[in-house]
Amino acid sequence: MTAAVPGVRDTPSETSDFLALDEAYSTHNYHPLPVVLATASGARMTDVDGHSYLDFLAGYSALNFGHRHPDLVAAATEQLNRVTLTSRAFHHDQFGPFCRELAELTGTEMVLPMNSGAEAVESAIKVARKWSYRVKGVPEERAEIIVAGSNFHGRTTTLVSFSTDPDARAEYGPYTPGFVVTEYGDAGAVEEAITPNTAAVLVEPIQGESGVVVPPEGYLRRLRELCDDNDVLLVSDEIQSGLARTGELLATDHEGVRADLYTLGKALGGGIVPVSAVVGDRSVLGVLRPGEHGSTFGGNPLACAVGRAVVRLLSDGWFQRRARELGERLHRRLDELLGHGVSEVRGRGLWAGVDISPGGPDGRQVCERLLQHGVLCKQTQDNTLRMAPPLVISPEDLETGLDAIAEVLTPR
Repeated sequence: MTAAVPGVRDTPSETSDFLALDEAYSTHNYHPLPVVLATASGARMTDVDGHSYLDFLAGYSALNFGHRHPDLVAAATEQLNRVTLTSRAFHHDQFGPFCRELAELTGTEMVLPMNSGAEAVESAIKVARKWSYRVKGVPEERAEIIVAGSNFHGRTTTLVSFSTDPDARAEYGPYTPGFVVTEYGDAGAVEEAITPNTAAVLVEPIQGESGVVVPPEGYLRRLRELCDDNDVLLVSDEIQSGLARTGELLATDHEGVRADLYTLGKALGGGIVPVSAVVGDRSVLGVLRPGEHGSTFGGNPLACAVGRAVVRLLSDGWFQRRARELGERLHRRLDELLGHGVSEVRGRGLWAGVDISPGGPDGRQVCERLLQHGVLCKQTQDNTLRMAPPLVISPEDLETGLDAIAEVLTPR
């Protein structure tokens, strides 16, 4: 029997109780802000003490459609009353329709459903390597994948093997070989790194964890040209940037670039269940044969039902347009803060990275102050605020949140 921890109540009821419980029993792999959320709807959340907040993080883009979108809740509820899991040992009536509808939405030919974003990227790496051996003819065990520095693709041992973030990578070795790291935004470095053994170039079209970093114009187009010229796959990680966040369905659409494989996640589950997928050409995903890759929960009926509802929400372009329109407001207001507590603003659509001016408060302090103003935000890279409100946020609530940000960041 687990011993009682001093200071932790058996029945928590207020913020301090829940914080003590978390501190005592949870692994400290996160450093959350001192707020305990209990309910949410749209772009607003309420804590256990009844305080209301504007959500300016949206679950790192997992909540693009807001909290408890009625269409997504209805789809989940209906499926919960039917069947939630069969495993892929059997067919079910949501799987084929989900794969077809997602392929049609993304203009691809085949779908490999998974669960987490990291699982999708791992799956794309496996597919790219298998393709290089079976189709390109790379000698077994020699395949290489070119990646970008300052990347974030997940936290599995393979994915942190090519991370350049010490916190994500340190003390998790030995590391998985087969990756070549180049500077993000430098297509010339990718060109120099390509060899006959190169299977793929894996890249985030916008780097989220690094502070919403947009690459130079033409970078993605040049990567596409290099991949075409050298029989190399282009793999675009759209787990944070995809599904309307940047004002287009996919962030590569801003440069008119098509990848051979895309990894999708976060918003694909509508903030309800973990849903991810690798989507792409049949000539690439078709290298997988029965028994060579799988997932017990990947493509389960509940996930597919929610995913189908997400596809329906995106099909008419309304969320993409809204991200563009509200994104113009967001960036206009943030640009006004340049030189007034802010040194740089980056991003696309309703997504921004805001660098706090040197000498000012650090990112954690700013987020704690925003919490007191009723705005939930989170720093990345110590002194960068990452802002990604749900795409359903009203213009009035967006302005209210931006007023609070201006109040907190502007020196007095």
